[in-house]
Amino acid sequence: MPSVSESDELIFFVNGKKVIEKNPDPEKNLLFYTRKVLHLTGTKYSCGTGGCGACTVMVSRYNPKTKKIYHYPATACLVPICWLHGAAITTVEGVGSIKKRVHPVQERLAKCHGTQCGFCSPGMVMSIYTLLRNHPEPTPDQITEALGGNLCRCTGYRPIVESGKTFSPKSTVCQMKGSGKCCMDPDEKCLKSREEKMCTKLYNEDEFQPFDPSQEPIFPPELIRMAEDPNKRRLTFQGKRTTWIIPVTLNDLLELKASYPEAPLVMGNTTLGPGIKFNDEFYPVFIFPLGVPELNFMDTTNNGVTIGAGYSLAQFKDALDFLVSEQPKEKTKTFHALQKNLRTLAGPQIRNMATVGGHVASCPNFSDLNPILAAGNAIINVVSREGKDRQLPLNGPFLEKLPEANLKPEEVILSISIPYTAQWQFVSGLRLAQRQENAFAIVNAGMSVEFEEGTNTIKDLKMFFGSVAPTVVSASQTCKQLIGRQWDDQMLSDACQLVLQEIRIPPDAEGGMVEYRRTLIISLLFKFYLKVQRWLNEMDPQKFPDIPGKFVSALDDFPIETPQGIQMFQCVDPKQPQKDPVGHPIMHQSGIKHATGEAIFIDDMPPIDQELCLAVVTSTRAHAKIISLDVSEALACPGVVDVITAEDVPGENDHNGEILYAQSEVICVGQIICTVAADTYIHAKEAAKRVKIAYDDIEPTIITIEEALEHNSFLSPEKKIEQGNVDYAFKHVDQIIEGEIHVEGQEHFYMETQTILAIPQTEDKEMVLHLGTQFPTHVQEFVSAALNVPRSRIACHMKRAGGAFGGKVSKPALLGAVCAVAANKTGRPIRFILERSDDMLITAGRHPLLGKYKIGFMNNGEIRAADVEYYTNGGCTPDESELVIEFVVLKSENTYHIPNFRCRGRACKTNLPSNTAFRGFGFPQATVVVEAYIAAVASKCNLLPEEVREINMYKQTSKTAYKQTFNPEPLRRCWKECLEKSSFFARKKAAEEFNRNNYWKKRGLAVVPMKFSVAVPIAFYNQAAALVHIFLDGSVLLTHGGCELGQGLHTKMIQVASRELNVPKSYVHFSETSTTTVPNSVFTAGSMGADINGKAVQPWSQCPRKCPRKFQFC
Repeated sequence: MPSVSESDELIFFVNGKKVIEKNPDPEKNLLFYTRKVLHLTGTKYSCGTGGCGACTVMVSRYNPKTKKIYHYPATACLVPICWLHGAAITTVEGVGSIKKRVHPVQERLAKCHGTQCGFCSPGMVMSIYTLLRNHPEPTPDQITEALGGNLCRCTGYRPIVESGKTFSPKSTVCQMKGSGKCCMDPDEKCLKSREEKMCTKLYNEDEFQPFDPSQEPIFPPELIRMAEDPNKRRLTFQGKRTTWIIPVTLNDLLELKASYPEAPLVMGNTTLGPGIKFNDEFYPVFIFPLGVPELNFMDTTNNGVTIGAGYSLAQFKDALDFLVSEQPKEKTKTFHALQKNLRTLAGPQIRNMATVGGHVASCPNFSDLNPILAAGNAIINVVSREGKDRQLPLNGPFLEKLPEANLKPEEVILSISIPYTAQWQFVSGLRLAQRQENAFAIVNAGMSVEFEEGTNTIKDLKMFFGSVAPTVVSASQTCKQLIGRQWDDQMLSDACQLVLQEIRIPPDAEGGMVEYRRTLIISLLFKFYLKVQRWLNEMDPQKFPDIPGKFVSALDDFPIETPQGIQMFQCVDPKQPQKDPVGHPIMHQSGIKHATGEAIFIDDMPPIDQELCLAVVTSTRAHAKIISLDVSEALACPGVVDVITAEDVPGENDHNGEILYAQSEVICVGQIICTVAADTYIHAKEAAKRVKIAYDDIEPTIITIEEALEHNSFLSPEKKIEQGNVDYAFKHVDQIIEGEIHVEGQEHFYMETQTILAIPQTEDKEMVLHLGTQFPTHVQEFVSAALNVPRSRIACHMKRAGGAFGGKVSKPALLGAVCAVAANKTGRPIRFILERSDDMLITAGRHPLLGKYKIGFMNNGEIRAADVEYYTNGGCTPDESELVIEFVVLKSENTYHIPNFRCRGRACKTNLPSNTAFRGFGFPQATVVVEAYIAAVASKCNLLPEEVREINMYKQTSKTAYKQTFNPEPLRRCWKECLEKSSFFARKKAAEEFNRNNYWKKRGLAVVPMKFSVAVPIAFYNQAAALVHIFLDGSVLLTHGGCELGQGLHTKMIQVASRELNVPKSYVHFSETSTTTVPNSVFTAGSMGADINGKAVQPWSQCPRKCPRKFQFC
């Protein structure tokens, strides 16, 4: 290869500061670099795959060809550090900070109550901020689209979107509590009516600082000079294992590809990155040709458009938008189809990183674009060093990765050519996914048909389906057989049969849902048939009949709309003293810190001297004996300090049925067998892969509830409640129905995974733990038992958790003990941050449930008898399963008084990771069963479900099935108000009318009552304690036993203390929850944290006012 001038100096900017790295390691990513090297911890690590948006940053680059600066969002977890040459990166710290200046985006997100746990907030800020850099006055739709790649598990998105909409000139009105008008409308003359309907704001827009786009930081001029330098040099960065090469010209790129034919071309790293992370893919050389001009262009001709392979998917969409606006509609049918799918493909971050060439070359089986490109007769233009330009049809053989149709190792995709559509050609892209944005399709398709001119005779037909096989597949044989046929119902019927014969999904196909996906294949084909039929009618209404009116709704796609909502809440009493903050919509105590990234979570804490990182080794068998455990190879790995096993637990390895480290037997996939402590997490993870474990499977392996019932495998005794004479009542009813309902589990997916920092102390066997938990006392208990030391020597500190939803009640105790044992053995601090995949594997989630019911009722809908059985899948250890099934049984009647009622429940023991507390704690699953039989009764009696609900609802004060006196008056009043204020029956009637007129698209409306008792049926769990320090300067330090999970608990406690002490809330400070300040605290869960802790704060705050001497603040 001829000599080329090279450099090994990486230059980029972060928050306006120049960064120069000599020979950076290509295996390091931007997220690692910002957090561990630059110590900018506002950018969060959550999923590690670019799917959640918590690590969003703004990338700015200068294009010397257009002379423009481009700003776009990117996920730092997927951006290799070497990718940054010539770029300016802005993190949340660069947007604004409390110490310098809070940016309007950050301020409004906080003041509009758009933060709860705060872990996703920096990513939200960066997405909105990037949008404002490109569109200073965005539309509501642009705001919604900008947030499409950001996940939030707390807020429900409404307040986040509302904060973004404050920058839009198209502001919304208050809608007068649902009237659709504004309380300031001049035609609303009645003052009393105005006051009654007026919307009390949750924030005051007048308090917002103005947004001035002209005051944003400028793009570094040095990077402009670098981009325009005519004498650019090739960059080569040599890491420990890999080399990263950045060519400057196309010839340089082709030389490199010839020299390293197996080296992947990295553009956005959205495919390679996850493959390297999760599939252990390794490449010794990477080639990064993003700046090669020949890969970045758009060219239009009389035949179509050619798009450079280096165009990002976002640029591709912009180009298509332009072409569609400029060209006749008949020529741009392929462009229209691509446009639509590009709006929903992944999120904005991925669309701005992934490139057209990379997407085509990787040929993912779930691709939303490749089936359309193939249906539209796209051509791949490739080139190699030998100068052999080739044109590859983007067709079935290419997508199915047949060798004769694939790229040669030394070839580079230069561009993609997409021809215009002919007058009598129709192209469509179709997809069905679990959500519209940022989700892989369950099934997708690209289809095209061309007719003989002026007829409906098929001249050419193409059908490609994705997500049904390891590759995108072509129904080529079906298409051949249909050529020459008329486009009519008989053709459709034959096509459906032929397609299902040609495209077979094996029973064990990845992703499951085999029958459902087979149905979706036919569904998409039918939808395409209708679209073409409608198009033919538009071409010649006289010759081609329109589709039947009842089928029209099948043509319309569900629009992605900016969410609209109405809030109803209790207004503050005008007689309440102005300085009394209770009841006021106060911003979250840490809201600004959340939005600026200055709120410290566990992994944001600075490293401690001699700190080690911990990686887990988990079981790959569901039920087996451990024959041998060989850790010798792991101990020999670089940076490894020790491997910790059950033998290293000085106290109890099995505490209350929960096993820290598996010893002789594993009882589920994901059970911790050992952990590896090393100087870095990367070293620990690599060493963990080298632990060798030999197993001998044990039978039975119990996975499902049905298998547990077959083997009589349970975690706890049966729970039962009964009233009346159930068996007798069944003999005296008009009808009896029986059925069963399966409710599957659910993953918590808190944004911050389980995180622990354990610090062994030099004296008295003390151990300090910092962690995100809902139950510090439980962690203290487990660590004490594992280390065999008194609880008084275990200090658990908890400032905040990045979401929990029940998943951090019991699991942090087990993991905290695992971490503490490692810290105890090594004598060094241990940082234990679970990867998302490990977290989901180890911690499980909501209990799957099987409900069986037998219901006896009269013909008027009155239920006289019910016999219900519930079985939950508890997993392999007790955890919270006994309490969950108890809740299921106790809440199994919901709001209905059934005079003869029997309910039984058991938690099944299976060889799955133990399920645990989850929001609702069994009630959602049980309610699904209850409402299922309510609906079944309604159907049998030819009544509305709402009528059956009201007939059976508690009517007067009486005892529940669990013998508690219950006054139903508030329930019935609430039911009536909900029906009236929602205009329920009028809206339901409108939905039924819509359904009569629309065969395929349907609307539904339901209202379900709920009787959910707050608190736990164990007395000592319904208590709390608080500690109030009052200092000589009048400031107050408040401490209580509750945990901040995003619900604003500390903010509420500050409000309580402020009222009781009669001081401004700014005088009251809350630092952290700790077992050293408030011992023996209970868990924060079940919607009772504010109630019990508030009552604990209240009397201690009243003490100064009750003292004999006058108490006065300075």
